[in-house]
Amino acid sequence: MSESKDMKLGILGLGRMGGNLALQAKEKGIAVVGKSKSAKPHLERKGVKVVDGYEPFVDSLDQPRVIYLSVPAGPTVDRVIEDLTPHLDEGDVVIDGGNSFYLDSIRREEDLSDHGIYFLDCGTSGGLEGARKGACFMVGGNKEGFKIAEPILMALSAEGGCLYTGDPGSGHFTKLVQDGVEAGMLQAIGEGVALLKESDFDLDLEKVFKSWACGATVRGWLIELMAKSLGEQRFSDVASHVEDTGEVNWLVHDAIEKEIPIPVISQAVMELFRSRDKNCDACRSVALMRNSRGGYPLGKDDQVARERRTSRTEKI
Repeated sequence: MSESKDMKLGILGLGRMGGNLALQAKEKGIAVVGKSKSAKPHLERKGVKVVDGYEPFVDSLDQPRVIYLSVPAGPTVDRVIEDLTPHLDEGDVVIDGGNSFYLDSIRREEDLSDHGIYFLDCGTSGGLEGARKGACFMVGGNKEGFKIAEPILMALSAEGGCLYTGDPGSGHFTKLVQDGVEAGMLQAIGEGVALLKESDFDLDLEKVFKSWACGATVRGWLIELMAKSLGEQRFSDVASHVEDTGEVNWLVHDAIEKEIPIPVISQAVMELFRSRDKNCDACRSVALMRNSRGGYPLGKDDQVARERRTSRTEKI
């Protein structure tokens, strides 16, 4: 693509996300230099230059350099920035494309700005498919730094999917909220599956989701993913334990601090926790304490159930 002809991008971290972004960039005419501790022959065959040191990595890029970090959130980001910074020049741009906590991003932006280096917190969404074919970027940081990186981010985003969100931290915060919305949507879809499976009808889950993906009001990428997954593996063979990296927990904590009610997202986190314990000891503990405190029955009780429905006379 002629618009990408003279662009160069450094990608630090060539795992699944970073590797797919590198391949997409090459296909769009962007020269890519990647830093990786291990060889990446599948990327090198596609024209990605792969080095294992910071000096050759930085020397292979033109100023102002645009460097995208695709590394795990947390201390790894700080360590990489600390090692990378001495090799950079004023006006270079470092983009954190991982799921970093937005307050960490604000601190990192302040630290790098002292060196005259732009730091952009770039919430990256769309998964592996987005990295390969066109991602959604939510980018916070100095506007001048964004202008330098914008042509590359625009080229690698889905149409309309690159947004400058404003102040440092705003990109990763916006992505964090998106993660929370996704958690609520996933929970709703999962509850729908449970209802379909336990219904009185012999329903084909794969066919139902394929139908929903074609014109239903709930159609969308998550519904399409569910349909695809149901066609690839037997549902009963899937373990119920759900792992996550905890980002939505940050959002719930932030909401508590700001006293913003987010019951759906909060409950989605609680249900995720529930998936890790088939025997709900917490529920039993609450029942036991309520029994000790107020004589509430242990187990189902029809009289209490009736009081639940009739004890309030004034209707809201």
